[in-house]
Amino acid sequence: MFCKLFGHKYEVSKKITYHVKEYKCTKCSRQLTTSGNGQLVELTPKYKEINSILNNIYNKRQAKLRREELHIAYKMTS
Repeated sequence: MFCKLFGHKYEVSKKITYHVKEYKCTKCSRQLTTSGNGQLVELTPKYKEINSILNNIYNKRQAKLRREELHIAYKMTS
């Protein structure tokens, strides 16, 4: 009822990547996510699966970049 009168109050509930996030209304618990074209859409099971896979890929890539940076830094000190 509150959201119908005053609108939703969304907060970021999970950061998937720099550009993709999941949002949750603090009043009614409605969940949204960022779609492929940047619009907010309802967080369906399909989008949950997409976000999970995207998050795994993003985390692996970030870990690889950190390892490469450490390797380069180690070479520079040797």
